[in-house]
Order: sequence, then C-alpha cells, then structure tokens
Amino acid sequence: MDSKYGKWYHPYRIAKEYKKRTAYFSMEFAIDQGLKTYSGGLGFLSGSHMRSAFELKQNLIGVGMLWKYGYYDQSRNKDQTLQVNFIEKNYNFLEDSGLEVEVKVHDNPSVKVRAYVLKPEVFGTAPIYFLTTDVDGNDYLSRTITDYLYDANEVTRVSQSIVLGIGGAKIVEALGGADVYHLNEGHALPAFYHLNNSGSKAKKVFTTHTPEKGGNEERNGHHLNHCGFFGKTLSIDELREETSDGHNINYTVSALKHATKANAVSKLHAKVSSKMWKGFENAANIIPITNAQNQKFWQDNGIEKAWKKKNSEAFAKRKVELKSVLFEHVLDQTGKIFDPNVLTIVWARRFAGYKRADLLLYNTDRFEKLISNKKYPIQVIWAGKPYPQDYFGIETFNRLVKRTKNLPNLTVLTGYEIDLSRKLKNGSDIWLNTPRIPHEASGTSGMTAAMNGSINLSTNDGWIPEFAKNGKNCFVLPEIDGTFSEEQQDQMDSENLYNILEKKVLPVFYEDKKKWNKMVFNAIDDVVSEFTSHRMARQYYEELY
Repeated sequence: MDSKYGKWYHPYRIAKEYKKRTAYFSMEFAIDQGLKTYSGGLGFLSGSHMRSAFELKQNLIGVGMLWKYGYYDQSRNKDQTLQVNFIEKNYNFLEDSGLEVEVKVHDNPSVKVRAYVLKPEVFGTAPIYFLTTDVDGNDYLSRTITDYLYDANEVTRVSQSIVLGIGGAKIVEALGGADVYHLNEGHALPAFYHLNNSGSKAKKVFTTHTPEKGGNEERNGHHLNHCGFFGKTLSIDELREETSDGHNINYTVSALKHATKANAVSKLHAKVSSKMWKGFENAANIIPITNAQNQKFWQDNGIEKAWKKKNSEAFAKRKVELKSVLFEHVLDQTGKIFDPNVLTIVWARRFAGYKRADLLLYNTDRFEKLISNKKYPIQVIWAGKPYPQDYFGIETFNRLVKRTKNLPNLTVLTGYEIDLSRKLKNGSDIWLNTPRIPHEASGTSGMTAAMNGSINLSTNDGWIPEFAKNGKNCFVLPEIDGTFSEEQQDQMDSENLYNILEKKVLPVFYEDKKKWNKMVFNAIDDVVSEFTSHRMARQYYEELY
C-alpha cells in the first residue's frame, strides 16, 4: 500500500479555485463496468462527478461503500423472466488504505470499518475511499453490513447509514479532515450528527435527489436512537426535536435542517422539493444545481468528430456502426436480428412505477399498429433493473418480456449496467423517457443519449424543461394537468406518445434526413453546452461549497 493514500492526497496540483477540502459521501459510485458499486442513476451521477473533479483538479475525495455482492446481477429464469443473483465481487485494483475506524452499531460498540482506496490513476477519478465491515475481528452480523446495496432488511439499512456516515466521517478525519462534507442523498445522514457531536466547524451541504416518498427514507426515531444513528444517545427532548412528526426521522428533513446549504438536481426539482419541505423549521434553502454527465467518458469519439464538423454522412456511418454493435448484443441475448437502418427506440432506466416502462403498450390497438407499420418500421428495446424487492417493477419487466418474446422487432435486455447503458445510448435513435410529471428529479440518461446522437422523446419533467426546444433538439409530450388521476394521465400521455411517433418522429426520420440530422446536432450542441459534469462540478464549488 502506498502510504500517501493514508493521508489527504491528490496526484495533481490542486486548481486554485477548487482548494476547499471536500468529502463527497454517496451510497453509490458508477465508475467502470468492472466495479459494481452502484444500482443506477445516483451512481452514474456521482461517477461523472468524480471524473470531472479529477479532470478539473479539484480538492475533493469520494466516500462510498464496498458492496460485497454489489446491487445484484440481473439474468433470466428458464422462461426469460427476471432472475436476481448475488455473486461475490473482488477487485484487485483497490488498495488497502491502512485506515480503520470503529463505530457503534446497535449493541456492538466496536464494529470495525476499513477503507480501500480507488486511486485516481486507475480510472481517472478523484480518490474514492470505499468502506467495508467485512473485516477480521468483526462478528458475523457486523461483517454482513456491507454485503448488499440497499439491503431489504431495515436494521441492516440503518447500519449501512451509520457505517457510511459516522464511519466515513471518521475516515475523513483520519485523512486530516475536510472543510466541506457533502451528502449526496440522505443515506449518510449520521455524518452530520457526528460532526455536530464533535463540534466541527466544517460546512455541511446536502443534495436531495427525488420527490418520491419512497426515496426519502423515514424511520422511527427511538429505533434509530437505539441503533447508534446519532453518534450518541439522545434524550427524549433532543429526539423529539429531531423528528418530523414527533416519532419519525425523515432523513431528507433532518439533512436539510442540519445543512448549511442544500440543492436539488434540476430547476423544476428545486421548485417541487422546496414546496415539499417548506413547512419544516430551519430547513436550508434549496437551490438548483442540475445534474450532468461526463462528456469524455460517455460520448463516442466518432460521434464527437462528426458533430464537431457537422458532417451528417460521417454521423450516419458511425451511427450504423454503433447500432450494429448494440444489435450483436440483442442477437446474443434474445436471438433477434435487428436492422441498423430501422428507427430504434430505447427505454432504459430503473423499472420504477412512475417511470412507466410500459406506457407504449397502454393502447393495444395503437401499439400493434405502430409496431407493424411497413412504411415506417420501428424497433424497440427495453432495459433496466427493478429493485429486487419491487414486485410491481419486476412484474412490469416480466410482462414486457412475455409480450415481446415472439415479436421480431421488440426485445427486453438484462444486465443494465455501464457497458449496456453505453451501447444503448450509442445505438438508439430515440431515447424514450416517460415519467409522470413531476416525479422525475433529473433523469440524466437522456443527457448521455443526446451526446451520442439519440433524440429525446420525453415528458416535460426533470432536466428536460431546461434543455427542450420541441421539434428542434427533441420531441416533448404536451403537459398533462396533474389534477387528473394517474390512470387518466397515463391514457392521455400514451395517446400523445402514439401521435408524436406517428406524425412527427417517424416521418422526419424516414423522409427528412436533413431535419433529423439538424435535430441531432442541435441536441448535442445544447447538451454539451449546459449539461456536462464539468459545469456541475464547478457549480458545486461556486454555489454550494
């Protein structure tokens, strides 16, 4: 182990505008296909942040968790439906930092937490310290805390927050401490309590990522107190002050109350989240810092060259090559041969209910007419990982598998991780995004799709209102009045989706290539100018840190 990684260290001279020592805590980091420390969008976001921090020479480190079994490995049962597998992961490129601390978890006062470091030279990121309790000297239960990302067991989930928050803060202190502690979502909330208990003067900042109730953890305060969540045992009065309703601790509310500054991840999300949490006293004002993705990592070189020269022929040639790579994967997984000259629509993201993976199938007659159109043929690919205990999401995934199994131009892929995500963004013509407004906080997959010449077809949610020039760089569904029931919204959105595909998307793709290519280049222009993670990483230093 190189001893320099047992202290605060970067292999570059820190840029003068980024000198504040910042520790960035996240439950997920998506850095490389070979490092399974993420489930989806939150990890993709933090991974891009770490890359831009490295490229901008920022004085920032990441603090995350070394999940022994990752999130899960997605494969298939005999009938092609979803199968969840947990396979042990090993990474010989992570180095033991030599740093080990102890935290109190439940009745165990000395759970050992060890930090392994991902050195910047490996993947081109800021240093990231991954924490594990799978350490000699820990009892069996303690060793399993860092087994599964988003463990379904509530006690284990609380333990994970203690390890990431308090354990992570202690590791940062062992490295010499930080000027800023940044929580990417509320999972590491105990870090704020630890800092308060120690009398630290460091700035505490917080990013909220979702307006979904399920994404804002809330647990019984007395239970958390017993677990050691607060770093010390709170009195009844102290505990009452921390609860949101006299009994429960809402992680987001508590983080907002203890943070010096806070941000949402799009302008629309800032409005929605400010409205959600405005009734709580002493909550930090929520500013918008829109999520973004790393251009260097995500944009295909051939697409980039064609875009910079505005060379439509080179773009079309490269797009066919990229589609062919994706379609080899389709053939291998599903035995279907897709045509690179046919318009290809991709819906790929987490299978959450509000994201409506199956919106395209809402009207059976319209759907069958669309997929059997000989004049304007289409191909559709779905991919994504439902949470392994989200039975509604799994049922939707399986229903799509059964519905598309025998149709030659529709398919569902498994294994939606960085590698497949890249292939899908490179090889799609349309990136379909169908959340119910205003449930999508940001939705960054559409950014990296746009970077690679895939045109967004989306509801006007998340980051889209900041980007969209309808008919010029994307296609946007008309907004539906939120007073309608979910079923009514779905019906109206699906009708609008069919109409836009039939009357706008397909005719332009097949009959007006000049306009299509102009839309593609407009989209790349607009996404690169405003939605790369260099802008985001700068904005964090300027507005939050």
